[in-house]
Amino acid sequence: MTGVIYPVEAFTAAERERLRPHFTNLDQPVFAVVGLPETTKAALFARYSRYPGTLRRLFLDEFAGAGRAPAAAEDVRAAALFDRVFVGYGDDSVAQLGGAHVACEYVSNVVTKVLERPRLAGYLEQSTRYIAYDEPLPGLGHRYYRDPELGLAYEQAMDGLFETYAAMLPRVAAWIEDRFERDPADPPGAHARAVRAKALDLVRGVLPAASLSHVGIYASGQTYEQLILHLLAHPLPEARRYGELILEAVRAVIPSFVARVEQPDRGGAWLSYLERRDAAAVAVAERLGLRDEVREDGPSVRLLQAHGDERHALAALLFEASAVSEEQVLEQLDDEQLTELFTTLVGERANRRHRPGRGLESLHYRFEIVSDYGAFRDLQRHRMLTVQWQALTPDLGADVPAELDAAGVGDDYRAALERSAETYRGLEGPTAAYALCLGFRIRYILELNAREAMHVIELRSAREGHPSYRAIAHELHRLIATVHPHVAAAMHHLDRSTEPRLERMASELRSERRRAT
Repeated sequence: MTGVIYPVEAFTAAERERLRPHFTNLDQPVFAVVGLPETTKAALFARYSRYPGTLRRLFLDEFAGAGRAPAAAEDVRAAALFDRVFVGYGDDSVAQLGGAHVACEYVSNVVTKVLERPRLAGYLEQSTRYIAYDEPLPGLGHRYYRDPELGLAYEQAMDGLFETYAAMLPRVAAWIEDRFERDPADPPGAHARAVRAKALDLVRGVLPAASLSHVGIYASGQTYEQLILHLLAHPLPEARRYGELILEAVRAVIPSFVARVEQPDRGGAWLSYLERRDAAAVAVAERLGLRDEVREDGPSVRLLQAHGDERHALAALLFEASAVSEEQVLEQLDDEQLTELFTTLVGERANRRHRPGRGLESLHYRFEIVSDYGAFRDLQRHRMLTVQWQALTPDLGADVPAELDAAGVGDDYRAALERSAETYRGLEGPTAAYALCLGFRIRYILELNAREAMHVIELRSAREGHPSYRAIAHELHRLIATVHPHVAAAMHHLDRSTEPRLERMASELRSERRRAT
């Protein structure tokens, strides 16, 4: 808004010199805080809530001192304030004010799901869709989780799966190259990358869940505290080890944020509760006979529950623009208006990032899905979902993509699945899941509101998506349409196409155009 005048603080030359390294500007009402330890930032903002002046003045008055206080002195002062507010009084909101970037490398595809479970964090994971696992790493060998307790037979089986993967990849890529000839107008590089991406998609199902990945995490101190405790309570030794390693890494950057983890009456008590809670669930499930092996044929998507009706969703969409209660909004609506008002309120969505208002969050769905583990991995990462999953076993079977049979490697894929299942049965406990190929199915729950469903369905149905989760997105949409047809109709950017294609070709062409400009 032009013409608005904001107050501009007056600082002495010495004060400006002291402030400049830590604030992105000294004369605007919006700025970022930089170049300070995370504990100092958190303590600064914690004190900010009860300080009558500005943040920059607070820094000068209480964190920088009158002169040039050494950084160590600032850290001590900040840590003392943080400990008094967070540890002493249990104000957990303070622990949301600072964060850290942590890299977790060489972690199995079983434990990546545990790392990515917290909602309030950002993740980037090395993808089997873009990175080939056909070459052993120097000094490591094939990239899978190793533990002497898993035995020699396990290692031999895992080596065999990776060798099958490496042998299949060039054969499948050659078949794709023959089937999808390059248009002379398309850049050779874009076509080659799209061919390789499709080949990686088709053969990834033979990789075991033990396959190693790298995960980057950015999270607040509060989220790290909770993640570490869940890892330390996990039945897998690998998960517990990563809990210890993350604690060590976070403690090196923001020690005050995780100080409670090792306190017996805080983290210790919480850890004991998590262990008792999980043990109780297993005991009750066993007592009720719910842990018996049950075989299901084929992948499935079932709508277990749908909450709310579209008339109430309309009222919720109109609530913020109204001056009356939601009950009074409802009194003005009738079923004949649904189509017209939904169309008006959703509006023209130029792309999938244009979403209707939060009124759609009044509708909720709970789905039970059986899919291959690879598709589950991709869907599990969505932050706004409630995701619950059962143990990965071979009991729900696995599909062999028809393209692999056409490429002449279907029998190799089946043999790999059989060896994987045989190795699983030779192991005991939760570590047995490491041996299973990503092509085996897992049963899980996705619970989400209609607004998040729009995001998931439109994103995961996109033409460059993996066929496994595209099929799930299409079925989610179909089931939502049976209970909330206007919500389903508002998903304008659902890609329904099913013809064979190079999924990544359009994306690679866009990348080529960007590089050319």
